[in-house]
Amino acid sequence: MKAFTHLRDLGPEGAQEILARAAAWKQKAPGAIFQDKLLAMVFFNPSLRTRASFEAAMLRHGGNAIVLEVGNGTWKLEDREGVVMDGDRAEHIKEAVPVLAQYADALAVRAFSSGLSDAEDERDPILSAFRAHSPAPLISMESAREHPCQGLADLLTVQEAFGTTKVPLTLTWAPHMKPLPKAVPNSFLLTAAACGADITVAAPEGYELTAEVRAEAEAYAKATGGSVRFTTDQAAAVKGAKAICAKAWGPATGSEAAPMASLQPWMPTAAHMELAAKDAIFLHCLPVRRNLEVHDRVLDGPWSRVVQEAGNRFHVQRALLASLLLES
Repeated sequence: MKAFTHLRDLGPEGAQEILARAAAWKQKAPGAIFQDKLLAMVFFNPSLRTRASFEAAMLRHGGNAIVLEVGNGTWKLEDREGVVMDGDRAEHIKEAVPVLAQYADALAVRAFSSGLSDAEDERDPILSAFRAHSPAPLISMESAREHPCQGLADLLTVQEAFGTTKVPLTLTWAPHMKPLPKAVPNSFLLTAAACGADITVAAPEGYELTAEVRAEAEAYAKATGGSVRFTTDQAAAVKGAKAICAKAWGPATGSEAAPMASLQPWMPTAAHMELAAKDAIFLHCLPVRRNLEVHDRVLDGPWSRVVQEAGNRFHVQRALLASLLLES
């Protein structure tokens, strides 16, 4: 594997192999497998779990990592083709990426959605530019379209709870103060489908995920024996679910979506969890705005696996890094 920037780089078989490796290494950790290896991490946006988990994966296994924050100690980077660079972006990705690739064994990049449109997110401009110009293996730490490492950590948490990923799962929209990117919900949907789950996505009218992501998920489900369903009925979606994953995201481009302030009843509460299976778990990628996005009783209740889920980022990422650094 030369790059892992989208779930399609793994496909269903590869995703399940990574989960198996992550689960095995969680029981018995490998040794200094990244000795003399260096990961260069480029952040266009802030991070807590992503940065810490990637650094930990490298350092705990004999490697090292360097962190570059674009515009904060480094030049601002331009990704657009053919522009006159007379603004505040002093260096182009065309030069910056191949230079970094000479210093490190692999590159990692984190760049959120610009918020311009769903079509722009589907194009994934910054990640696509890094991929086009990197001679070194490349891994996504979240992009405009997907957060693939988060999706794998989500499904590892499901697997640990139930011994399989082939269970009924619900991804539910949640309210927020502002529109958020769709990368995390996209990756939960795609990874769940690739792992054979029966996944239901519940969202208010106007907050649908893109047709491209939905079609990709349906193709994975067809290949793995899972299923994908979309609904605006949140109560029906969570009923009987083994895991409920909540995430806020913004409306579809050009939709007549209701304002977020009017959709506060979509916030997951204990009442929602009580509709789920008796042994249901609750997932969220973090950070989470308590009592706005998710109620305290859910996050502090017996259903919550959000801390374990975050911890699993470390385990899936070292499995992925092994594929990039040792097998590419």
